[in-house]
Amino acid sequence: MFVKRLISGVILLAVMIALVAAGGNVLLAAIGIISIIGQFELYRAVKLEKSLPAMVGYAATIGYGIMLYFGLYDWLMIASMIYLVVLMAVYVITWPKYVTEQISMIFLGFFYVTVMLSFVYQVRISRTGLMAVWLIFIAAWGSDTCAYCVGVLFGKHKLPSKLSPKKSIEGCIGGVAGAALIGLIYGAVFNERITGVANPAVAFAIIGGVGSVIAQIGDLAASAVKRNHDIKDYGTLIPGHGGILDRFDSIIFTAPMVYFLVHIL
Repeated sequence: MFVKRLISGVILLAVMIALVAAGGNVLLAAIGIISIIGQFELYRAVKLEKSLPAMVGYAATIGYGIMLYFGLYDWLMIASMIYLVVLMAVYVITWPKYVTEQISMIFLGFFYVTVMLSFVYQVRISRTGLMAVWLIFIAAWGSDTCAYCVGVLFGKHKLPSKLSPKKSIEGCIGGVAGAALIGLIYGAVFNERITGVANPAVAFAIIGGVGSVIAQIGDLAASAVKRNHDIKDYGTLIPGHGGILDRFDSIIFTAPMVYFLVHIL
């Protein structure tokens, strides 16, 4: 299991590096595909992945990607409202086939997966571009690695949350400190290449630390959904890791946070 997890993790990392480095339409298309797969996994948790409401959710993701491609940012809010109206129309036309909680999950899936993940692309095309986008992965996957190592070595006090009984307070702190340190080193090493940020080392350290906190919340949030629906993993697409949502649960939360903090700092 460890070897399988390691190999698939390395391959996934290499693919993501290539996609993010390419940027532009390649990254936008990849994020769109990842989003639809993530939606499918989330909808499958409530047995709606092939339903008519789910099709509306997938269509909304495609439409959202097209709007990002043409830069129609001013219309995104209106489009989101149209999505809600169409979804509710399906709900009432097909009533009582679906219950309110199911339609709510379809609505949530679009924002939770598609909109949140789209910020990977939006950070990539922002003023800091290629340099800032890696903070998303430092805050998510870098934090996860540091938290695991510190937790294994020094973890003694369990988290009060019942969602992840193996996680420790020491591990969480280690994840925050580790992501902040990686951000600091990254900002210091590439200081000359980072534009639009007054003090890259300090700013990236802050983003790394804050991002780690957000990433850990994202990880626990995904676990909560799985626990509520009695599933171990969202899928089997990534050997040893599970599905898209199992591997991108923290990225979903860190991407918007990095986008806003980069613009603020």
